[in-house]
Amino acid sequence: MDTSKRNILITGCSTGIGHCVAHGLRARGYEVIASARKGTDVEHLRAEGFTCLQLDLDEPESIAGAVEELARLTGKRLFALFNNAGYGQPGAVEDLSRDVLRAQFETNVFGTLELTNRVLPWMRAAGEGRIIQNSSVLGLVALSYRGAYNASKYALEGLYDTLRLELAGSGVYAVLIEPGPIRSRFRANALAAWRRNIDCENSFHREPYLATERRLSGQARAVPFTLDPDAVLEKVILALERTPPRARYFVTFPTWLFATLRRLLSTRALDRVLLHVSRGEQK
Repeated sequence: MDTSKRNILITGCSTGIGHCVAHGLRARGYEVIASARKGTDVEHLRAEGFTCLQLDLDEPESIAGAVEELARLTGKRLFALFNNAGYGQPGAVEDLSRDVLRAQFETNVFGTLELTNRVLPWMRAAGEGRIIQNSSVLGLVALSYRGAYNASKYALEGLYDTLRLELAGSGVYAVLIEPGPIRSRFRANALAAWRRNIDCENSFHREPYLATERRLSGQARAVPFTLDPDAVLEKVILALERTPPRARYFVTFPTWLFATLRRLLSTRALDRVLLHVSRGEQK
């Protein structure tokens, strides 16, 4: 595939997966438009030579402004959107307030969908395109103390399964990337969200929460099968350059394993496996 002049917008490029994919696709010849929420991160990306947008998925005005600028930069010719921005809110379901759950969905679901819907007509008009969503193994199965994040990724899975059907025959494809553990700042950001929003001391789950803090702060043992962000980049390239792309691309061994177990096991049997994994994290 000739990647020259193929524009791709990537969200959440300040660090981790987004930063890696932006660099990897630019080296491959794509015209990368990188976005980040904070102005300081946008300036760092500009210093690295990227065309950049400041984009806060929590703010409709920010999305509208970024899309307007994107239209000016590209002439509404956008081959691909990689929805990567998001965060994970730890905490037991019974400790999640309405506001905390709403905040998780504002970023991971509502803002992501609004951005998608604003650029999708450009792809329909061109008769080609890719809308690639960075989901998670936790969009396939649930683990304890991740209810808000699980729910947001389950919601994205449902939206993208529907969007894929609605785009049939248009030349535009909706694709889900399903990472497991990837080296990034995801844990550090999750730890900050947990400390900000969860009352550990007054919770029934205080003891497991202490283990959660150790895990997120890096004091616990490393998660097995953790890969570098390059593993996600490889799948994004496949999603961009294969026609038709697969509906889902799994990244890391745990994702393959749990996707297979979900198909093969009863709910009760799968729950036993997931409980074993969740309790192992609390040691």
